[in-house]
Amino acid sequence: MNAPYEIDYETIFRFAPVGMCISVNRVIQSSNDALTQMFGYAHGTLDGQSFCVLYPTMDEFLRTGHRIIPIMNARGRYSDERIMRRASGELFWCHVTGRALDCADPLGAGVWTFEDVSEKRPVSAELTPREREIAAFLVEGKTSKMIARETGLSPRTVEMHRAKLMRKFAAATSSELVHKLVGMTR
Repeated sequence: MNAPYEIDYETIFRFAPVGMCISVNRVIQSSNDALTQMFGYAHGTLDGQSFCVLYPTMDEFLRTGHRIIPIMNARGRYSDERIMRRASGELFWCHVTGRALDCADPLGAGVWTFEDVSEKRPVSAELTPREREIAAFLVEGKTSKMIARETGLSPRTVEMHRAKLMRKFAAATSSELVHKLVGMTR
């Protein structure tokens, strides 16, 4: 059976229903319309920009880069949900997935997708950069010890941040906190 049209991969990339980009060393080489619209930029303005423009702070950009490397080295791909920043400064939850074109160069050339999950998970409290990082790990189901290993913090420090998050989200238990972080009502 012949297709009634020729497959044009550039058109497919540009009009894909999820945000997509090609990057090299964490610099966006080419982005599609869904990505620029999601982050509130004009078509093409993200091309040539560092991923750091999409993060709430430079520190979060740097810490995420360090966290990605061992996972990409082990699996060749990476996925998480994190709080990102739109051009307007608005913070929102985003599901991010990436794959290196060369597994030996995890932050070299890669394909990344971004999905805005803010409707399911609104950012409803003012969080510090470290609290945003801890919240992202909690959403992944990680324990305080696991978070401590991945961040280089002590388990006690992670517990302190978890306690602050519980107060900010008025959660009585860790389970309730995670439910609130993922936008589920109890």
